[in-house]
Amino acid sequence: MDKIAVLIPCYNESKTIKKVIEDFKKELPEATIYVYDNNSKDGTDEIARKAGAEVRYERKQGKGNVIRSMFRDIDAKCYIMTDGDDTYPAEYARKMCDAVLEKNADMVVGDRLSSTYFTENKRPFHNIGNVLVRKLINMIYKSDIRDVMTGYRAFSYEFVKTFPVLSKGFEIETEMTIHSLDKNMNVENVVIEYRDRPDGSESKLNTYTDGMKVIKTIVTLYKDYRPFSFFTWVAVILALIGLGFLIPVLIDYIRTGLVPKMPSFVASVFFFICSIQSFFGGLILQTVIKRSKQDFEIKLNQCKDRFNDLKKSN
Repeated sequence: MDKIAVLIPCYNESKTIKKVIEDFKKELPEATIYVYDNNSKDGTDEIARKAGAEVRYERKQGKGNVIRSMFRDIDAKCYIMTDGDDTYPAEYARKMCDAVLEKNADMVVGDRLSSTYFTENKRPFHNIGNVLVRKLINMIYKSDIRDVMTGYRAFSYEFVKTFPVLSKGFEIETEMTIHSLDKNMNVENVVIEYRDRPDGSESKLNTYTDGMKVIKTIVTLYKDYRPFSFFTWVAVILALIGLGFLIPVLIDYIRTGLVPKMPSFVASVFFFICSIQSFFGGLILQTVIKRSKQDFEIKLNQCKDRFNDLKKSN
């Protein structure tokens, strides 16, 4: 078991990966640095290997797929996840590791948005998207996560081994954040400086496509983690639609004693039935979620026992 494992998912980062590895080796000399190459075509893997990193490969394209392999393969007391594009300064890694190793944090968020992100990042829609996603998640979960989509994080062993990776792409950071909030884990924020990519290094993010994926992920995870709240809102919307169909029918009935708009009446009944079904469906699913959380606590205790066994064996 490593004391500290630095995890660097990479796709065509030949211009920056050497510097990233050297910076983290300087700041965390006791760490093992893992570079997972995700089908790079520019020799990123060879450069990383020569720089002293342990290079492994993930053939399924997408950052989420890479993170899944990393979390399954590597055992460590503390994990640092960063990008290979040299946008996250290594000098903050020690402080983030200390939060895990000494303060028992389960996840440490490298907070870009409280420092230089808005001045360094040259993509204005990314800025707007980061703020929107942060506010949306903090509103839903009543939390204080300061940077939801940062790729610079530290994790405990328990977080890594109990986190079910579902996303395939860059929406993985949002999934990590929501998982930590839902499971009531200890989350710390560390303010970091952010620097934009150097010239010649191209972002793999698509502002609109990946932005829509992130929003879809938030809605999906909200439905999965908070089904009663989600389906109650659905029930309210369906009831309001049903009411919209019913009001003209009631007005005609009060005036004439007849129901001339029978299709509208049938539609209103249909939407009211759907509303009731949605409400009770959410109620049932909330019970299932409660049972799932109980099972997660058991799994977490088992994970802690295994962690203690690994520490003793080392």
